[in-house]
Amino acid sequence: RAQQRLMIVVPLTLLIIILIIYLNTRSAIKTAIVMLAVPFSLVGAFAVVHWLGYNMSVAVWVGIIALAGLDAETGVVMLLYLDIAHAQWIKDGKMRNVTDLRDAIYHGAVKRVRPKAMTACVIIAGLAPILWSHGAGADVMKRIATPMVGGVVTSTLMELLVYPAIYYLWRSRAIHRQNQPPEPGLPAIPASN
Repeated sequence: RAQQRLMIVVPLTLLIIILIIYLNTRSAIKTAIVMLAVPFSLVGAFAVVHWLGYNMSVAVWVGIIALAGLDAETGVVMLLYLDIAHAQWIKDGKMRNVTDLRDAIYHGAVKRVRPKAMTACVIIAGLAPILWSHGAGADVMKRIATPMVGGVVTSTLMELLVYPAIYYLWRSRAIHRQNQPPEPGLPAIPASN
């Protein structure tokens, strides 16, 4: 029965997360970029669960659901930092080519390193005592905390390395289109965000 309920609860939770992110960003592309944090974190979550020999129980799935919400939230913040840096470069007239775009993304991503590292350290420090706890309910709590710890580690690394690269690929397409000369006889198409 628990497995049947999880087959409904997990997709429903992900759908709600996607809907909230879309309502926040008003962009399907930005929502997809933010949701990339979830597979990044699942790599670490499943690796640590497998390494410790835990079965995929209800408690593990609860930890994975909590991890998905946490990663979506940190993904939104990372995207916000990149968007602010991108908009600032455009406002200052410094966005002329893909090198300028790379510099803007670098500027935004570097500002996010310390907050992301602090978030990951606080989460791990808060959950670490649960991993070594003993007594009543400790087995269930360990299975909730384990995927969160593993997922936070891989999510932190991937979010700081892969997010800026994906953002660069997305935004560089508009710059390439803007810098291309129009075909003879056709009017120039303005670049859109």
